[in-house]
Amino acid sequence: MRTRPLAPSMLVLAAGLVLCVAAPGALAQRANAGDKAAQPADNPKAFTREQLDIKRITLYRSGVAAFERHGLISGNARIQLQFDTDQINDILKSMFVLDLSKGQGRIDNVSYAPREPLAKRLSSFGVDLSDDPALPTLLGRLRGARVKIALPDGTIEGTILGQETREVAGATRERPVERVPFLNVVTASGIRSIDLRTTTSISLLDATLNEELNKALAAMAEHRADRVKTVDVNVSGEGARDIVVGYVQESPVWKTSYRLVLGDEAATQAAASKDAKDRFTMQGWAIVENTSDEDWRDVTLALVSGRPVSFRMDLYEPLYVSRPDVPVPTVPGVAPKTYAASTGGSGSSPFRDSNADYYQLAPSALAPAAGKAVAGGGGEQDGRRRGFEARFPASANIADYSPASQATAGEVGEVFQFEIDHPVTIERQRSAMLPIINSGVDGRRVSIFTAADNPDHPLRGVEFTNTTGSQLIPGPIAVYDSGAYAGDAVINHVPEGDKRLVSYAVDLDVDVTHTSDADRQVRKVRIAKGLLVTTFTSKSSQTFTFTNKDTKRGRTIVLEFPKSPGWDLEGQPAASETKDSYRFELQADAGKNVGKTIAQSRTDSTQVALVQADARVLAQYVSGGQASKAVLDAYTQAAAKQATIDDLGRKISGLESDRSDIDRDQSRIRQNMNGSIDRQSDLYSRYMKKLGEQETQLEKIQQQLEQAKTDKAKAETELSEYIAGLDVE
Repeated sequence: MRTRPLAPSMLVLAAGLVLCVAAPGALAQRANAGDKAAQPADNPKAFTREQLDIKRITLYRSGVAAFERHGLISGNARIQLQFDTDQINDILKSMFVLDLSKGQGRIDNVSYAPREPLAKRLSSFGVDLSDDPALPTLLGRLRGARVKIALPDGTIEGTILGQETREVAGATRERPVERVPFLNVVTASGIRSIDLRTTTSISLLDATLNEELNKALAAMAEHRADRVKTVDVNVSGEGARDIVVGYVQESPVWKTSYRLVLGDEAATQAAASKDAKDRFTMQGWAIVENTSDEDWRDVTLALVSGRPVSFRMDLYEPLYVSRPDVPVPTVPGVAPKTYAASTGGSGSSPFRDSNADYYQLAPSALAPAAGKAVAGGGGEQDGRRRGFEARFPASANIADYSPASQATAGEVGEVFQFEIDHPVTIERQRSAMLPIINSGVDGRRVSIFTAADNPDHPLRGVEFTNTTGSQLIPGPIAVYDSGAYAGDAVINHVPEGDKRLVSYAVDLDVDVTHTSDADRQVRKVRIAKGLLVTTFTSKSSQTFTFTNKDTKRGRTIVLEFPKSPGWDLEGQPAASETKDSYRFELQADAGKNVGKTIAQSRTDSTQVALVQADARVLAQYVSGGQASKAVLDAYTQAAAKQATIDDLGRKISGLESDRSDIDRDQSRIRQNMNGSIDRQSDLYSRYMKKLGEQETQLEKIQQQLEQAKTDKAKAETELSEYIAGLDVE
């Protein structure tokens, strides 16, 4: 049963419990106190506070980043680093500190303020708020505390005895009974039970208890506001020394996006040809996000495609091991003892906006390629003036004016990485796009047809080989054709030298029609170990017809056909294949049709017990040449033996039925004879005679049953031995 919401006066009651409010600077004072607690004990040696700048960042695609901070310090120093509280666990798991002075200094320690679990901290106060108690529950925990309660008819003072919930009459018919909290208070005039709905405020008269309550509430507020923690690296030594601090922490996954720039199709490929190739331009951009509260200024940035194993472990919060409660040992008191009378025996009891200033990073990115002139212009012009004052000609190849790659790609250990050639600056809470690939790739234009994607038209696409010298990380591709946007594509991971298909638009100039046919035929029937094995051959053929309505350009069509488990391809093999599909290539000349029939077959077999086969179907197989006469003869003999067994089985069933009939009749006669029939009467004599005749008949039936069962067992053995030795084709 749900209780009625507390009256508005209860809100005043809650406020009344908090008589002291923390000053606005209290949290800051506690944070400073925490920082002081994080510092080591007073060192007799003087030290200076130092900070190290970020010099190198390595971003991974597993959601982490490795940071390196470098700096020159002198003498004893305390290097202060600040991290978000939720990053401390990663710092404690991965941080390393190096002193490159080779013996002139040492690393003393890394100190920080631990974070005690909030529930444990709250439970240490005089008022336990660790489980977020409701107000009646909280009042119950204050048993023994003196309170002042304001009621509509006045105020009372007393000591809290306890809290309880009672059922009272409801205010409506729909709610005939309600559960209401009551507070029992010991007053000067006796115990009073107060309906908490009627109170307007409750004040704690114990100043110490009031202070404990305010401390618990302040601890909760501090825990919510405790977002940043300071980690101190304490070093000591003589003279100037180079210090390196490295660590791994959570970071957004760096992403990639590409631009595939196609040349003028008319100039490079007058007609589609299987061997025709083009030289395209692949541009790759890395998207990097600085979600931290610190600027990345002039850092060396590396982007790694590997995915190291990374996990989180709570090393920051103190861990308390549960220990058993053991009662205090006591000596039992001696009680009086009584003795029973002797009986001769004995007994006992006893667990963001992205855009970087690329003019700053690579001013040459806007400069035209050497020797290039802008169509419609007056030769080589200033990059900025051309970009902002001159109209870019639609016929120009945008690859000639694109920014050069700013990254060096290569393998480092067992991973592949891009290292940005120039220092990078990304402000806090900002993102940037960095050009990492700008290379020509070999490829050709194709139209890709997959019936499951679009049954009416193929997709316009490109087949290219990754000749960029770099791995291509998964990401989107914006395709530009002859200076104009053509569509979007996407790629998965492409190793260097691998070939890939990408599609970016529907080829509406090519229509597709599709027909299919299927057939299933019995190829062979044979007998093996009592089983009739029938082998079937299933064939499926699908014909695709492509109509090229483009009267100016031909098409190289890549037909993707899905692989089906158990089916084998017949006829001409596929040009290539993947794990899940075959790929066939067709050439559709301008304004012409081209077709392709793909045939597949598979072989299946069924097995049934020989004696369960259908004789008529088997005879049809023999006449059709799928089964030999020897198979039919073997089946006929087996069927004859099975018929004998069936006859014996029917005979046994008949004899058992006769025996049951006689048994029932004998029971009826015996029941009559045990009744009131005179033993000297003719009827009694007739019953006796009939019983004798039936007994003779039962003996005969029993003999016949035993013989029939013996014959049937023998016939079954003969059939089993005959079938087991059959191997007929």
